[in-house]
Amino acid sequence: MVKSSRRTDHMLAFSATALAAALSVWACGGSEVGPKAVPQSDVRPTGLTGDDRSRCDFKGRSDREATESAGPGSVTQNIRRVYALLGEGEERKKVLICREVDTNLDGVKDVVRTYNERSEALNETADTDFDGKVDTWVTFSRGKIIKVAVDRTKNGQADETRVYMNGKLSRVQLDTNDDGKADVWEIYDEGKLQRMGVDLDQDGRVDRWDRDEIALREINERDRRETEAAEQKAAEEEKRQREQALDGGVTDARVSARRRE
Repeated sequence: MVKSSRRTDHMLAFSATALAAALSVWACGGSEVGPKAVPQSDVRPTGLTGDDRSRCDFKGRSDREATESAGPGSVTQNIRRVYALLGEGEERKKVLICREVDTNLDGVKDVVRTYNERSEALNETADTDFDGKVDTWVTFSRGKIIKVAVDRTKNGQADETRVYMNGKLSRVQLDTNDDGKADVWEIYDEGKLQRMGVDLDQDGRVDRWDRDEIALREINERDRRETEAAEQKAAEEEKRQREQALDGGVTDARVSARRRE
């Protein structure tokens, strides 16, 4: 009976030890019970350096606060927002002043947009072909795009500039010979090309204007219809006022007649 009791105690001790070991392995994420799950926010692409070439000004500044988040379809935190800390005490607030995005998820920020203190967009720069060089510059006014400059020849200078008014394309300047100066000017009306000027001798001035006759006819026809519509509306309003005046005169005459009776 003593030996049996000792054997039972020994087996119980062994079982307890084995159970404790198994629990320890499970708690530590050992291979015996499967790999430990890794939160998506902790997943990082391999083979990258820690420098994401940030162009937002926030490092080492106590008046800035940066947050990281993952965009749609991304398991990495590829969006950074930088806030300015304004005011003191209870009036202290955060205002978005810069946002940068790694659009191709290679670990390098390739689109950067800055904002004013009202969080309205000011400027944006982008590396659209992911070669490490900025090739697109966007300017905003009151949160709307007013100018887009593009470097298509990869020399660091814009060779195409588009200007917008009220959200529609107004003018385009092109540097076709890559000498740093515009030599083609395009003029648009309601987003449609109206005429194009060409500098033939590279002196910075238009030597020849080429018109898009079809577009010009469309513009003239539109202006004619708008003028006719405005004139017709004015004529109808004038007629309406005359009729109201006549109706008022007849009514006054009838009232006077009744009073005389």
